[in-house]
This record gives sequence, C-alpha cells and structure tokens, in this order.
Amino acid sequence: MIAPPPGYQDVAGPLRIVSLGGGTGLSGLLHGLKEYARRGQVDITAIVTVTDDGGSSGRLRREFDILPPGDIRNCMVALSEDEALLGKLFQYRFSSGKGLKGHSFGNLFLTALTHVTGDFPRAVKVSSEVLAIYGRIYPSTNQNVGLRATMEDNSVIEGETKISKSRKRIRRLELIPNKVRPLRDAIEAIAAADLITMGPGSLYTSVIPNLLVDGIASAIRRAQATKAYFANLMWQPWETMQFSASDHLKAIFSHGGKGTVDRVILNTRPLSGAQRRRYAAEKVFPVEMDSPRIEEMGVQVVGRSLLARSEKVRHDADAIAAVALELAIEARVRRINLRGK
Repeated sequence: MIAPPPGYQDVAGPLRIVSLGGGTGLSGLLHGLKEYARRGQVDITAIVTVTDDGGSSGRLRREFDILPPGDIRNCMVALSEDEALLGKLFQYRFSSGKGLKGHSFGNLFLTALTHVTGDFPRAVKVSSEVLAIYGRIYPSTNQNVGLRATMEDNSVIEGETKISKSRKRIRRLELIPNKVRPLRDAIEAIAAADLITMGPGSLYTSVIPNLLVDGIASAIRRAQATKAYFANLMWQPWETMQFSASDHLKAIFSHGGKGTVDRVILNTRPLSGAQRRRYAAEKVFPVEMDSPRIEEMGVQVVGRSLLARSEKVRHDADAIAAVALELAIEARVRRINLRGK
C-alpha cells in the first residue's frame, strides 16, 4: 500500500475512478485500488469488455447464451473483501469431471445466477454482494457481442480468440452486431468520474472493444475527467508486435476518437537482463516509450516506475494504483477550482 500523495486531504469526498478494460491488466489495477476504496478514499467503477469467446467463458457463452463471465469474475475477485477464501473459491477451476473440466466455480456461479435473475448485470450485482466487493462492476453492454477484425491485407477474421492468434496486423476492429447499447449505469459513472482509465491490457481484445459500444467513447470524450491510458510494457504476441506506445494511442484514437485519452502513463524502470532474455526467446520485446510522438498528438506523458519485481514482466498493482490516485486528485482539484471561478 502506497500512501496517498500530497493534496489528498484537500479533496472532499471519495475520488471517482472509472476503469475500462478486461483481462489481468484491469484486475491488477483494481486490486491496487482496493485498499484506497476500503479506506473510503476512492469510489471504483469497472466497465468490462464482454467479447471473450475462448476457454470456460466461451463454452458457457455458446451453451447458455450468456455474456462471458471470466473477465468480470477476475474483477470481482480483485475487489473482494476476502480474496484469500471467497476469491480462491470463485477462481477454483475444475481439473476433471465430464462437462466441468476447465470451468471455474465463479463462471458457473455467474451463469446460474444469470438464469435465476434473468439478467446478467443483475447476476454480477448479486455476486458482487456475495463477495462484498469494494466498488461496482458493469459489463460494457448487456447484448451478446463478438469481434470482427479487418486486417492489413483486407482479410476479415471473426472472434476474439482467432483475432488474438492471427499473425496479421489489425487495421480495424468492430463489434458484431455493429450497434449495441451500453448500460445506463456505466454511462452515468463515466459522466461523474474524476478519472477514467484504460489499460493496461490487450489493446485490441480488452481495451478497444469497450470503446466500440455505442455511447461509451462519446461519453468519455464529453466527460470532464482526466482520461488516462496505461501503456503496455511488452509487445502482445502478434496482436501488437512492433507497436510503440504512440501506435497504441493511434489505435485508440482511430476507434474511439481524439479526446478519449489526454494522459499516457509510461513505465520508466528498465527490464532486467533475465526478463529481456526470457521474452526475446519468443521474439517479444518492450514497447518503445516514444514520448515525443505522444506529445505531438496533444497528449501529456506521465512517466513512473511501474514494473513489478517478478520473473514475468508485469505492472506493479500498487504503483499503477498510486498513479491513478494522483491523477484523480489532480482532476478533482481542477474541477473544484473551475466551479469556484
């Protein structure tokens, strides 16, 4: 836990942070923010992509016609009061059993609750109450959606799993169906936010899909909040090979419009030799942190030491949460000052 930066005591009420994404990147940020929420310093809302079609989530989606529960389950566990017990229960994955093998208990729980309540967002709300989470979690849409990618050679690939495994560069991403509605609660949270975050996480399969839901990108652009993108540390195999940080930003602007990001958060701590060698064997290298190009695009760069001390290259959850808190305070103070003029 990192102490709140100077200035927090001058800000009235909990800071409102809305985080968009999916996968382990979003759940890591939420885990880091949880202690601030526990202390009443932060009010957290997570808006989670629902295009996953692989693994347990994909099977449940096809068999029961529900939204994929996996990324939402990870977010609930990250924000839960008791990660040690209930969190482990929700993450428990069956290693055997006909029809059960590969499924996690949390995914099955959300599937059952969806059928009991008749509504996936309602099932998420009830599950969140069971886990006593700090914050709120919303799917980006309540409609069953998939992903379609147009590649550089004009070929078209459908399905998140196939897209992420393709060795072709993505030119454009869209949802299937193309027009899907957001949850009203998610739009209201964006409008009230002090800080809106995107990433870290897979650019094309975790971050951008949220921006393709009707109304979300425009709500972000209209919001008075600071809008921050936590840039990835490494290339995503095939999905973002040879991408620099500014290439990530260009893709976000291409799909969500300029104004969806006004800060890019870059890591300043170098990788260890062992980390570089481990990833170089797979032809995966660090994302180039090309600050001048980002600033030329009218976006401010925030550089911090964000690399976790581990064998794998990962963001440090406490470090990225501390940056989020700092930016939220800055945004709240700015809004208070504007109201006072």
